[in-house]
Amino acid sequence: MLKPQDIVVLARLTQPDSARLTYPALGVALGMSASEVHAAVRRAVASGLLDKSRAPRNAALLEFLVHGLKYIFPGEWKGVTRGIPTSVGAPPLRSKFASNESPPVWPHANGAARGEGLIPLYRSAPDAALRDANLYEWLALIDAVRSGQARERQMAIAELGRRLS
Repeated sequence: MLKPQDIVVLARLTQPDSARLTYPALGVALGMSASEVHAAVRRAVASGLLDKSRAPRNAALLEFLVHGLKYIFPGEWKGVTRGIPTSVGAPPLRSKFASNESPPVWPHANGAARGEGLIPLYRSAPDAALRDANLYEWLALIDAVRSGQARERQMAIAELGRRLS
């Protein structure tokens, strides 16, 4: 059974430099313990989303993100709060939508935007995203799939498909 932190780990493992990272290094990058990362990888391999060398199975991962993510890990809204923009409020989707005065945000003490609070997949995801721009984009796209309207989801799915092809 997948857990929300597994999706964060999978998003990080899509990056080209991931093959050389150790479990402790991935843990530091994601704000998780090495054992949490190892367990996430083990679950992702068992689910068929990663191969045994920790390389993503792109077709399976895209299929899961498109068809399963929003049902297993639906977006949970918190109300208006200050935080870090996500989904259509963050790159790469931000430029494709009209200026949204109240973008979806991950509630965060260091956030500069005010918007509708979307609970992140995992508690350390916003901090990890602030340290890694590529991971930030992946998590924002994933948030658009799990919590967005039809047009937002379709644009996020197209971008994820482009990145996984």
